[in-house]
Amino acid sequence: MLRDERLSQYALLIVALALVAAYLFPVYWMYVTALKTGNEITAWPPTFWPANPDFAAAEVWQRMQMATYLKNSAIIAVGVTVIVVVLGTGCGYALARVRSRWMDVVLFSILMMQVLPSSLMITPIFVAFSQVGLLDYPRSAVILAQAAKVLPFYVVLTRATFVQVPKELEEAALVDGNTRIGAFLSINVPLARNGILVAALLIFLQSLGEYVYSRSLIQNRALQPATVGLQSFMGPNTSDWQGVMTYAAIYVTPIILFFVLLQRQIVSGLTSGALK
Repeated sequence: MLRDERLSQYALLIVALALVAAYLFPVYWMYVTALKTGNEITAWPPTFWPANPDFAAAEVWQRMQMATYLKNSAIIAVGVTVIVVVLGTGCGYALARVRSRWMDVVLFSILMMQVLPSSLMITPIFVAFSQVGLLDYPRSAVILAQAAKVLPFYVVLTRATFVQVPKELEEAALVDGNTRIGAFLSINVPLARNGILVAALLIFLQSLGEYVYSRSLIQNRALQPATVGLQSFMGPNTSDWQGVMTYAAIYVTPIILFFVLLQRQIVSGLTSGALK
């Protein structure tokens, strides 16, 4: 019996490792292709390691002015995160504390909003923003559109965090003369801070990779984020695959390192909230 159990565990481990390898192989291929020359990239059969590594990161960084693209991506991501945290934290708290049939309807509506893809919403958003003049401020338009897109996701995550905060602590604060808003700010938010920070981090990273709204609403290249700048390597007749992969590697590496360093905190915040 014990031997069968160990064999099952080893089998599950092998399957898990195979799935991880399949998931990470595109990332590996991106880095390897970034180091290959043009002839080696198109060679058949393909090589899994460059024969003569070609480091083009510095040339791609200068030629594409990646500092500007990354700055624009950071501005959009920070703006979206601030708006979502300010508006969504209170909404998540309300959904966690106020229980009624109407709140269930609101939660269902929020979940349905999360299902709608950006490609479906961009046309009505473009028309609406054009009528109110927001297209004259394209970066702000992208921030508002992306904030509306990711707000339901943030609300669902923070609601789960606030549910785990004991109501008794809040009730004790109300008995001591604190207001509902005061109890929310002094009791609930500090206890839920880990979950809020993790949700905000996920929103920031998701907004850092936003493409659909930026591609449709921002026409000025100087204001476009890094995701839109990547298409500069793609032409009607040819594509600079080494440049594409080098650009992507520079863009993705800090995000990967960030996740690797904070993976335990992210998983802990998503699974157990803020309470220890």
